[in-house]
Amino acid sequence: MSVISKKLSVTFIGTLALMLTACASKEQSITADQATVEYNLLYSMPEAPISYDQQVRPVLESRCVVCHGCYDAPCQLKLSSPEGIHRGGNKNKVYDGGRITAADPTRLFIDAQTTDEWRQKQFHPVLNEGDANPLSNLESSVMYRMLRQKQLYPQARTGMLSDDFDVSLDREQTCPTIEEFDDYAAKHPKGGMPYAMPNLDRDEYAALVYWLAQGAPMPEDEPPSDNAAKQIEQWEAFLNGKSNKERLVGRYLYEHLFQAHLHFEGTGDREFYRLVRSTTPPGQPVEVIPTRRPYNDPNGVVYYRILRHQGSIVAKTHLVYELSDQRLQRYSELFIEPEYDVASLPSYQPEVASNPIKTFAAIPVKSRYRFLLDDAKFFIEGFIKGPVCRGQIALNVIEDQFWVVFFDPDAEIMSLDDEFLNKVADYLASPSELEDNFRLLASKRHYRGLFRKYIQTKESYVEDFDLVNLNDAMRYIWNGDGTNPNAALTIFRHMDSASVNYGFIGDYPETAWIIDYSVLERIHYLLVAGFDVYGNLGHQLNTRLYMDFLRTEGEDYFLAFMPVATRQALREKWYQGIRESNRNDEGEVHWVNMEIVTGYQTNDPQLELYQRLEGYLGALTGDGDYINRCTSDECKPGVNEDVLRADSAMQKAARMDGMIVQILPDVAFVRVRMGGKPEDDLAYTMISNKAYKNVTSMFASEKLGNRRDYEEDTQTVVRWLEGAYPNFFYVVELDDIESFVEEYNSLDNRDEYEAFVARYGLRRTSEDFWEHADWFNEQYRREKPKLSGIYDFNRYQNR
Repeated sequence: MSVISKKLSVTFIGTLALMLTACASKEQSITADQATVEYNLLYSMPEAPISYDQQVRPVLESRCVVCHGCYDAPCQLKLSSPEGIHRGGNKNKVYDGGRITAADPTRLFIDAQTTDEWRQKQFHPVLNEGDANPLSNLESSVMYRMLRQKQLYPQARTGMLSDDFDVSLDREQTCPTIEEFDDYAAKHPKGGMPYAMPNLDRDEYAALVYWLAQGAPMPEDEPPSDNAAKQIEQWEAFLNGKSNKERLVGRYLYEHLFQAHLHFEGTGDREFYRLVRSTTPPGQPVEVIPTRRPYNDPNGVVYYRILRHQGSIVAKTHLVYELSDQRLQRYSELFIEPEYDVASLPSYQPEVASNPIKTFAAIPVKSRYRFLLDDAKFFIEGFIKGPVCRGQIALNVIEDQFWVVFFDPDAEIMSLDDEFLNKVADYLASPSELEDNFRLLASKRHYRGLFRKYIQTKESYVEDFDLVNLNDAMRYIWNGDGTNPNAALTIFRHMDSASVNYGFIGDYPETAWIIDYSVLERIHYLLVAGFDVYGNLGHQLNTRLYMDFLRTEGEDYFLAFMPVATRQALREKWYQGIRESNRNDEGEVHWVNMEIVTGYQTNDPQLELYQRLEGYLGALTGDGDYINRCTSDECKPGVNEDVLRADSAMQKAARMDGMIVQILPDVAFVRVRMGGKPEDDLAYTMISNKAYKNVTSMFASEKLGNRRDYEEDTQTVVRWLEGAYPNFFYVVELDDIESFVEEYNSLDNRDEYEAFVARYGLRRTSEDFWEHADWFNEQYRREKPKLSGIYDFNRYQNR
């Protein structure tokens, strides 16, 4: 864009200064000094164009994308890419669990491709789209007006924010257009941006203001790198094979990888791609097919294409999947080399396409299962980082901490037998086939009936099951072929978000899952491929209710390894309160009273099984989790004395349990300052594990006494950054680490906790909040160069 003429600049800043001075005389809280600051800033506006990549994007990522980066971005304003900025805002919420009819989807890069198309979908601009001159570019920009509002009405710099600020996740949103902004500013004077966070500093504010005044120039989308382009050609050729067999495999891979951030071997750590369906073949421009679900009918010939991911990477949607020559060879081994016939391609009708057991019956089940096991963490993470991740759709059905292992793909069990799965395929239908049908109670009865038939059919196959010694029973558990870390996983639920990690982390959990092919595949199709975040109440409730069955199946497989007496006691404990009704989901079953695994040597078989799994899986379970479980010297990692000092102190923090945990953040990041360079500081995550008498009520409050079991609450502490939504930050000097933990462990009530926060916490008002927020984002990237993304602060608490 051409440089701003000095004459125009003088006119512009003069007009703006008069306006600001007028504001200062009208509003008591806007001082003439603040108007002067704005005037001086604009007077010094450079003539040279502001660089988006070098000056603007870093500010947007660190100060704006932290709240405006995903489906739940306020006003659907996604500032993580030029396309999102041009698209603007929308007054409709994406997450609306009460809507009777489904909403039109508004997925960036999918449901519309141009700004004009987004305007037709009720998105309003946040940039000036009228006459282009510096004054209009600012005064007709919602984005600038929001930034300036914050400068004119800065928030408090100490203590908790007042009740004027609603920072709850489901707060009422006000999404003013430029025509509505004056009224908005009068009603919400403290509603400037960044909302309920410290002001931008002068340089950050200036960079954005200058850029907006110059018309907000942004670069074109980045093309694939040369290295990636060569691999894209190879992969698109593989995915678009001509035979029925190749076409079925291409469909299977797409429906499992459609939300992945693909990373090609040999490309930059921050270079990612996505797999889409297109009406155009390789070699032609991509025309994305925007169906609600990846298995919906494309109404024509489909081609699988690979596009570069544009914009910033946010942690809560970052699902990395590696593509390489080795991966391509693996796919050939699993799907192409085995001999099987695909006489005809499956239908796209919902009752077929939503049931992967039926759709892909032609592909050997062991090929499908090994494909999923190769990257089990990625597929489990799919429902954690996908659109379903927020709130009560799937997460309220799981415990706050539990371990997951898998059946071995070579184990002789019925759910890995093609003939058996084909026989029961109709029983494995899920409510995804209903899409937005509202038949709630009838649906529950129908799918519970199918679930019971499936369980009873499985039981008929094990009536003459021979007893297995505990040592021999380990052969049924997948050992990751000795090297694959996906063999042992830990899942943490952080109230309305979750995370998954390799290994067994934390203290021995109350529950664990053993997953087979059927459960893993159905989780993906229920909560990832089949879930529509824009769906209606019926779709969301049916999804939530069916997830109970999948959780029950995973837990039942674990219980099957227990002696009958222990199994029944655990089942009684797990199925309390509202969850008691789920005890009968399976109908009349006999396995509960069947001895299956023998050879236990202690009076605590559950602990014995956990420890046997640790021994069997060995290094794949992690390093013994020195902080949470192992206190012996041989578990201590080889680190220097200062790190060991911090670890030893934080180990004591992991012992925090009981009633006080209820007032602690679900996920708190801790920065231990080591006295040297910032990159040498240590990062810990303190995770509150809330215990529940039941986890099945979608609408029950976390605070209802009939749900929570406060005295069983625990803490897990890890020496890395866990989760995508930090709820709070603590900053501690190494010399204070023992005092920090001692005070933390002695907390007895909320008043004591507030005093603790005043000493060590970073409130939303802290002047150094952004300094430490930046450090945590940078530390995450140091820890995980490919897997990291920008943290989301929408759940940061006002403490």
